[in-house]
Amino acid sequence: MMNSPVVRSVSECFIKPSGQAQESDRICNLTPWDISMLSLHHIQKGLLFQKPKTLVVDQHHFIEKLLEKLKHSLSLTLFHFYPLSGRLVTHKTEHPSSYTISVDCSNSSGARFIHATLDMTISDILSPVDVPPIVHSFFDLHKAVNHDGHTMPLLSIKVTELVDGVFIGCSMNHNIGDGTSYWNFFNAWSQIFQAQAQGNEHDVPISCHPIHNRWFPDGCGPLINLPFKHHDEFISRFEAPLLRGRIFHFSSESIARLKERANSESKTTKISSLQSLSAHVWRCVTRARQTAHDERTSCKLAINNRSRMDPPLAAEYFGSAVSVVSADCTGGELLENDLGWAAWKVHQAVANHNGRVVRDMLKEWLQHPVIYQLGVHIDSSCVMISSSPKFDMYGNEFGMGKAVAVLSGYANKFDGNVTAYPGRDGGGSIDFELSLSPHVMTALESDEEFMEAVSLH
Repeated sequence: MMNSPVVRSVSECFIKPSGQAQESDRICNLTPWDISMLSLHHIQKGLLFQKPKTLVVDQHHFIEKLLEKLKHSLSLTLFHFYPLSGRLVTHKTEHPSSYTISVDCSNSSGARFIHATLDMTISDILSPVDVPPIVHSFFDLHKAVNHDGHTMPLLSIKVTELVDGVFIGCSMNHNIGDGTSYWNFFNAWSQIFQAQAQGNEHDVPISCHPIHNRWFPDGCGPLINLPFKHHDEFISRFEAPLLRGRIFHFSSESIARLKERANSESKTTKISSLQSLSAHVWRCVTRARQTAHDERTSCKLAINNRSRMDPPLAAEYFGSAVSVVSADCTGGELLENDLGWAAWKVHQAVANHNGRVVRDMLKEWLQHPVIYQLGVHIDSSCVMISSSPKFDMYGNEFGMGKAVAVLSGYANKFDGNVTAYPGRDGGGSIDFELSLSPHVMTALESDEEFMEAVSLH
């Protein structure tokens, strides 16, 4: 029996911000949104690129030059996103009793940068029906939780060279930023890389200059005293059960049909494309699970709070600013009613989430701080939509043209997790990566209503 290919590490180094970033020696205090992520995994997303077709002879020279450019542009990017080169620190006192966590932005080795190789092709990665398990090895900080940022890097880049491609995987501590912050960083890195390739690396006009002033509710912060004495009280290590992961593509035409149907059945025009698609997946997964008639089920969505605040936070706000909203009902109610009914419940969950609700949630959190636990706060009958098709993923280029795929790691995967990406062909198309128990995935693949909306590439 032949040995399966493995990702082999070639080299590793640490990258610090170029020059002296403004206020980069300061302590960055964490908000309730940030702190609540301590026991979750990192954000792990990355892009798969095809090596230039003109590359025939000197592959070694190509990858060496690419790594050099990636490292230099990363250093320039960290000048703007300097908290990513720091480490978490905990301060404890007994008299009076206090327990606070913050980010030391300067007293660390910087961001980790790894070069690795894998004797597989792009087709080996993208052709299988399921996402191959080897993809988890494209990311550093495997199974680490955010609290590990006390001793591990807050940002780690892993560049894996395939036979005919290159994967750039990024693991970012969720205490430092959310999906919006993650892709703002990635977009800036790409812009600086491209400017550097054109001989201009100074005063590069990146699209999103990060705003590092963390937002705290009135009367709160900047140091939040937590009701703990040791991290064992709030850190758990979630181990995902056996799952199948598969990426389903939904064309803009298919999504438009779902949206039209949902709004027509609900006699409204307010239900969005993503809400329609989320409700469709919720219903079909619930049917595949054979959820009991009286069992509760939910469709949860990670939602960006920036624009919902009053006054709103800027899109460039760097940090975690997400909440989770939920549409709930019984399995019987969900399947006995139509798509429009389910989509309207999802729409209401999103529409009702405003600045007042966010502030009330934060007020309650400050009275009883909660650190999210994957094994506790996510139940086995839910569908959870995370990430967003609005993020600019395919606009990132590193001298190899447009990426051929977006892939994610092991982090924060559980039964019912759905990761949303924009479709590579744009135009409003969406890719959903579903993680489900094997028997549920098999049932879903046999669900005519579900597969009818799926578009084959």
